[in-house]
Amino acid sequence: MKHKLFPFVAGMTLTLALLAPATHAAPGDSPATTESGGVLPIQELSSDVLFLILLGEIAGSRGDLPVSAEAYLHAARQTLDPRIARRATEIALVARDMDSAAAAARIWLDTDPASEDARRMLAGILATRGDQMNEVQIELARILANSEGQRLEQNLLGLNRALSPMQDKALVREIVERLTEPYLMQAPAHFARAQAYAGEADDLAALGAVDQALRLRPDWEPAVVLKSQLLVQLNAVQEALDLLGDYLTRHPDSRNAAIAHARSRVSAQDYAGALAEFRALQARYPDDIDLIYAVAVMATQTGDFVLAVEHFRRALEAGHPERDAILFNLASIAERTRRTGDALALYREIAAGPHHLDAQIRIAHLLAEAGHLDAARAHLHQAEVEPDDRRRLIFTEVLLLRNAERTEEALQVIDKALLEAPEDADLLYEAGMLAERLDQLDRMEQYMRLVMEIEPDHAHAYNALGYTLAERGIRLEEAEELIIRALELAPDDPFILDSMGWVHFRRNQAESALDYLQRAYGIRSDPEIAAHLGEVLWTLGRRDEASGIWDAALRNAPDNAVLSETVQRLRGR
Repeated sequence: MKHKLFPFVAGMTLTLALLAPATHAAPGDSPATTESGGVLPIQELSSDVLFLILLGEIAGSRGDLPVSAEAYLHAARQTLDPRIARRATEIALVARDMDSAAAAARIWLDTDPASEDARRMLAGILATRGDQMNEVQIELARILANSEGQRLEQNLLGLNRALSPMQDKALVREIVERLTEPYLMQAPAHFARAQAYAGEADDLAALGAVDQALRLRPDWEPAVVLKSQLLVQLNAVQEALDLLGDYLTRHPDSRNAAIAHARSRVSAQDYAGALAEFRALQARYPDDIDLIYAVAVMATQTGDFVLAVEHFRRALEAGHPERDAILFNLASIAERTRRTGDALALYREIAAGPHHLDAQIRIAHLLAEAGHLDAARAHLHQAEVEPDDRRRLIFTEVLLLRNAERTEEALQVIDKALLEAPEDADLLYEAGMLAERLDQLDRMEQYMRLVMEIEPDHAHAYNALGYTLAERGIRLEEAEELIIRALELAPDDPFILDSMGWVHFRRNQAESALDYLQRAYGIRSDPEIAAHLGEVLWTLGRRDEASGIWDAALRNAPDNAVLSETVQRLRGR
């Protein structure tokens, strides 16, 4: 298959130049120079070098990148020509052969020592490999030491980008601090530090560094924008809006600050305000596809689906790189506007990638909701997904079967999955909950005990078994012990608090039950918690309070079975 990530056809220009008959410079002629001004070697091209360069180009054009990279590396070693070494480096990077890329970049730098590109490329490759960090620092330090003025500023601002392949962000921080130490009288040095601190999720330190950059260079747009982003990260969204608003008053034409202000409105959940600002920006920059996309997303958030669809379509036509995200959004809008056929068609257009799995799950849900459960299951079985994603499809199938009251079949699906993953705690927990729905208490307990054995800190396994015992009014002391353990693991979980209240109620301890249930309902106004809280209040003679809680819950969840049964049973007496 032809490889399309590297311009091999364009590379033939270099090849043809190198293959031209070698000539010596006439007296008075200026010798050929490298990109950095160094003198290029005069090449007497041998048949071996000619073969290697042609092999590299032909192999590359055919998509055989490993052969192309190897051929060019051999040619670079034989010729010691920085042009060939550069091309060898680039091809090896596309081939993801980091060892060959590092070797070629060293030849490139050795043959053109003044080349910042060669030094920067070598540092980036070594950072990607994660070894020889001293050499990375040396190369970057030399780049900084040999630059001045605007070039120095650009190189300081590029430090974090050069080190971005490194996984150890604490080490990145250490390197950036060391490299910027000689330049702390310049704002970009502090900006680089702020970026490194933010990369390590130390937002307070990053904020301090960016403030120092602003003290040295007030009203510097990149620093103002970065500071606003850090304030948002620290949940100081209004401060970010005020900072950017003040800056825009002084610099109304600042595009970056205006975009940051609109994004800060999104963080403040002011979607209408964000939409207005993105639309104003789009009017100023009508061809900016990212702004078209932003308008579409905000229109979706505000419920203006007509505007959203129009702009998502425009973004697609303009070739926005987030094609699958746009298709997913369009499909979601079609779902919400009850155009099931359109939604299914759009979900099916989504290619392999980050949205593919969710699209397959939505297709299954739509088929099931249309009454085609067997077709939904068949789709899940046939969906082409990564092996690690297959598990989510299993849980989706179980959910669809459970919703259709086909609980026994759902349990069969889980049991089949457990044959391949017998110690999967999530599968075991789901199996236990399905067994409980089938009123198979012994089987349910067996599954939950296995979960506790595999994951001793699985709070919900203790809670599920304890609540099941309490609901049936059996082994109440053991039920309370299980729920106590669950609360130790998750003390503020509203459902576990509800279980503790319920077991107290079953043990005729209504007053203490009330305390737990009120705490649970204060955290989450779930309809089943409301049912339990109302029943305890009703039992204590506080019937008006019980009715008020039930009525509010019924308005929000009129179809909840537990709530409806409780209200009918007690009010109907």
